[in-house]
Amino acid sequence: MTIHFGYNKKQVLDGLRSHFFGRIEIRILVILVNIFAILSAVLFYLHRIQPIAFLIFSLLWITLWITIRRILPLSIYKRSQTFQDTFTLTMNDEGVLLQTEKGQQLWQWQRFSTFKETVYFFLLYFDSRSFFMVPKDSFKDLIELQAAREMLKKSIIDR
Repeated sequence: MTIHFGYNKKQVLDGLRSHFFGRIEIRILVILVNIFAILSAVLFYLHRIQPIAFLIFSLLWITLWITIRRILPLSIYKRSQTFQDTFTLTMNDEGVLLQTEKGQQLWQWQRFSTFKETVYFFLLYFDSRSFFMVPKDSFKDLIELQAAREMLKKSIIDR
């Protein structure tokens, strides 16, 4: 199966957000900051803390949210030349062949640790931090998309 694609900025930012919120340390951090923000709101309402403590926790929550949702994905998008290129990707029983104007790279299926499906992408993970994004809208129809999904399940998860 061969597809040709480039990247859409809004979709890439959404895919990067999905990656970040999928990380256990980010989820734990968000949960802890939310707990402290709610606790500070309750304590402020009960007049147990001063308004400055409530303000600090609120600012911490807003800063964390803006960082994860906007700043972090945008900084990665701007630093990476990958999102400006166009690609030809071939998936077969051997692995994934990625071609650009600059060259090509063949990854055997064993190189991938897992994959994750988001609204716009298949994220093919080499390890917990390194991954490649394959846009789902680059497949010509739903049948080809489903075939790719099955190939990824068979080749990466069911090894």
